[in-house]
Amino acid sequence: MAGRGELTEAAWERIEPLLPQIDRRGRPWRDHRQVINGVLWRLRTGAPWRDLPERYGPWQTVYERFARWEADGTWARLLEHVQVRDDTEGRVEWTVAVDSTINRAHQHAAGARKRGLQRGTNWKIRAAHRRADHHGPPRRRRPGPAPVHRAHARQRQRRHRIRSGPRRDPRSESRHRPRTTPTRVLGAKAYSSRAIRHLLRRRGIAVTIPERRGQAANRRRRGRLGGRPPGFNKEVYRNRNVVERCFARLKQFRAIATRFDKLADRYRAGVVLASLILWLRETRP
Repeated sequence: MAGRGELTEAAWERIEPLLPQIDRRGRPWRDHRQVINGVLWRLRTGAPWRDLPERYGPWQTVYERFARWEADGTWARLLEHVQVRDDTEGRVEWTVAVDSTINRAHQHAAGARKRGLQRGTNWKIRAAHRRADHHGPPRRRRPGPAPVHRAHARQRQRRHRIRSGPRRDPRSESRHRPRTTPTRVLGAKAYSSRAIRHLLRRRGIAVTIPERRGQAANRRRRGRLGGRPPGFNKEVYRNRNVVERCFARLKQFRAIATRFDKLADRYRAGVVLASLILWLRETRP
């Protein structure tokens, strides 16, 4: 029987076939499920790795496996696989909501060595853009520094691709590629800009974003040159709070609510794993 916060039997059955095979040569690996449960305990409590309970094995082994699977993309592939499979079975709704949140960095998150690290791996995480389906599990994770005002970041929006996850795992049971385009995007007034609306409409994505008061006044002042007001459906917009609920659920993992990791890559891997656990809880067969 799974302990509090550990992998359930149903969740383990879904991800076990996708995990790296244990190499029979040399020293045997510690059980994958035991190690993953150790990582989940640390994510849930936010405790230092050295305080990991003995039932999960040596803390060095758990941390090393966590870091290795972050580096080789195992955590990202697990999340992508379950999303793709649920999508092929019609259990994913492609109306998505976008927003950002602030995660404070603890003082222990500072002090990482800069030599030998990839550029940007020691960012102080302040914002995480999230897309969630109607039931709340996150679809995309992108931690990074707090951006400049979202409505005016046109060049970033042009480069940005609306995606559902990282590259496809060649070992995935599904033959379908991850879907990359939602049917509708819900956003707050901070996302109201001509560049964002044009980008989404050009890709055939419906937009439900309220117009800011200043934009509406400027449009009316220009008369015919100001164009027509953008369409807005209040009933559809009520579902935008799903992204706020998604943030709240992610921050139930204390190591996500407060960043203790020195490296952004480690923190991002924790967000991916937490997202995977939420997805498995929500999309039960």
